[in-house]
Amino acid sequence: MFETLKDLFDTLVPPRDARDDVPPLQLACAALLVEVMRSEREVTPAARASVVAELRQQFGLADDALQQLVALAERAVAEASDLFGFTSAVDEAWDTGQKIAIVEAMWRVAYADGVLGDHEQHLLWRIADLLHVPHGAYVHARRRAREAAGA
Repeated sequence: MFETLKDLFDTLVPPRDARDDVPPLQLACAALLVEVMRSEREVTPAARASVVAELRQQFGLADDALQQLVALAERAVAEASDLFGFTSAVDEAWDTGQKIAIVEAMWRVAYADGVLGDHEQHLLWRIADLLHVPHGAYVHARRRAREAAGA
């Protein structure tokens, strides 16, 4: 009888989502970086490595936590219908300097494969606009990322 009740409650309680264990801001930042990575037709190993490196630098996570965060971010991006959920979390939590830093990180991801496409440029412009990053700071972040990439 106890097993029957337990089975009943298990069917009524939704399964735990692994995203529940990740701080929402980390997931939002990871999702924005993944969105840039996925904006090209093909995700290159260099772009994926760049996303992991940016998240490691930003949050200081261990390798297994980074891999889990990227996987969760990829799933969140695939399920999202727009960028607003991700950008609003970052916009509300971070000051202008931090938002400029994440925009620069996204530019580094965009430049990681050595090719900057029109879609990547448009996506970065939209994200920066949603984060309320001043245009001059956006341009300087792009320049710094381009110089770091040697492009």
